[in-house]
Amino acid sequence: MEYIEFTDLGLRDYKQTWDLQQQVLEKLVRAKTGSPDPDALPCLFFVEHPHVYTLGKSGHENNLLIQAPFLESIGATYYRIDRGGDITYHGPGQIVGYPIFDLDRLGIGVKKYIDKLEEAIIITLGDFSIKASRMEQATGVWLDAGGNKTRKICAIGVRVSRSVTMHGFALNVNTDLSYFNHINPCGFVDKGVTSMQKELGAEQDMEEVKQRLLHHLVAQFGLNIKPPA
Repeated sequence: MEYIEFTDLGLRDYKQTWDLQQQVLEKLVRAKTGSPDPDALPCLFFVEHPHVYTLGKSGHENNLLIQAPFLESIGATYYRIDRGGDITYHGPGQIVGYPIFDLDRLGIGVKKYIDKLEEAIIITLGDFSIKASRMEQATGVWLDAGGNKTRKICAIGVRVSRSVTMHGFALNVNTDLSYFNHINPCGFVDKGVTSMQKELGAEQDMEEVKQRLLHHLVAQFGLNIKPPA
């Protein structure tokens, strides 16, 4: 069974966390392509970011509906980044998960990897009596997929380099959904966004959601968490 290091980073700047992911990915790639490094363990980070919009490498700039001065006025930043997908928002009250996993070591491909991320999130939401599912030809986790009120509760966008993953998912728990009004989320103009708080009518315990989500993620991938030193 594969061991990983898990860290809850708390509230952390987006660029700092992006750099941290890149460092771990490069270490894992070096261990694969050079001399083995017993300390090069896959990692899983949970984090909340200050208000930030990120645009994937295949995304369209016009899906950000505001200009730089307005970004500054709402306390948000903007980055064009190297993951797949279009534009999304990260902010407080949202659990952002960054798995830096070696898919070769897990014996799975990219599609199966995304399926497992989605499944862990769907099961987690089910623990809170929220019925969620996938949607055809779209990544992420959705409510009322294909219905009249289709809305996204979790976005997924990844990058894979030499079978090592980075970036990941963003689950809306107690997220301020008004920030999504300034973008076409994930490039969609006809789909809504939601949060656990909105669906359940009450603020949720972030720590409880994190614990359940972590449990389901390690179960889906057959992982063990390395105990603290």
